Amino acid sequence: QVQLVESGGGLVQAGGSLRLSCAASGRTFSIYTMGWFRQPPGKEREFVAAINRRYGTTYSSESVKGRFTISKDNAKNTVYLRMNSLQPEEAAVYYCAATTRNSGDVYTTAAYNYWGQGTQVTVSS
Repeated sequence: QVQLVESGGGLVQAGGSLRLSCAASGRTFSIYTMGWFRQPPGKEREFVAAINRRYGTTYSSESVKGRFTISKDNAKNTVYLRMNSLQPEEAAVYYCAATTRNSGDVYTTAAYNYWGQGTQVTVSS
């Protein structure tokens, strides 16, 4: 089993920045990829970014490329999401996810078998 705990959410003004953290515990050695998803009110959960835990390969949605950066610290079993130039429409619950499967898919919720509880990001206009 793997446990994920997110932190770092909060209220930020439009154009501002936040850094989210996701700390993993348990069978962390079995994690292949970790990712971030977000779910705005009344909408589907959507992919934001992912990172291969061993090789550091990163993946991002087109909407956040150039503004959001995913990174990792394997010694701390922690993944980060640095978010710059946040916009009001990006207000959502942000979820950390991990997968122990090497399926080649990092973009869909079905690819991940562990989820955190989520952290709220609010962006004021």
